[in-house]
Amino acid sequence: FAERAQALDWTMPRLREEPGIRIERGRHPVVEAVRDAPFEPNDLVFDDDVRMYVITGPNMGGKSTFMRQNALIVLLACIGSFVPALRADIGPIDRILTRIGAGDDLARGQSTFMVEMAETSFILRNAGAQSFVLMDEIGRGTSTYDGLALAQACAEALADGNRAYCLFATHYFELTALPDSHAGARNVHLDAVEHGEQLIFMHAVKDGPANRSFGLQVAALAGLPKPVLQNARQVLARLENKSQP
Repeated sequence: FAERAQALDWTMPRLREEPGIRIERGRHPVVEAVRDAPFEPNDLVFDDDVRMYVITGPNMGGKSTFMRQNALIVLLACIGSFVPALRADIGPIDRILTRIGAGDDLARGQSTFMVEMAETSFILRNAGAQSFVLMDEIGRGTSTYDGLALAQACAEALADGNRAYCLFATHYFELTALPDSHAGARNVHLDAVEHGEQLIFMHAVKDGPANRSFGLQVAALAGLPKPVLQNARQVLARLENKSQP
């Protein structure tokens, strides 16, 4: 721990009795180590007024990295290590609960969605006011309306019932309305900008919801054939026109 703290410019966290989490210029220790470019630090503040962040933004924009880095900082602080941040004040944390990624349990005949719901159920039944919860893309394993309904119900339960410190990443833009009806929720987003035909990820957490998803641009980055992308643009245009009142 001492060698890593000195070599990587980590900071001694403050463990305090007052509830809440305050991290200034936090970094992901693994991503920072493997990236050639400088890592973009971000802040996180949980207190009595803010218990949940609804995180939107494009795929590859940094949502999962932001969520995981804060959980790692809290974990490192609680096991006695210095942390990759300029400053970290950590109140009482009883557990870290996560629903991130996808995994089939084929041996038991459980689909990705079944595993997702089982893990979500465990979180909803066990998270408390001193728990740190990461929820990444809940509801994406089923139909759009089913998924949206489940995601919103889970977010509302965590905000109203569990009252955990929660980072809730989603592509369902409808969930960005949650802060309007839940005082402890806030919207943040990770942005990207288009420069010519390039998509540049900023990796900086900003207030407010994202205004677009850049799904087709990310698909282009992944090498999807141009005819498929062109067809997708036409389908998207038809769907958007159909949804207009």
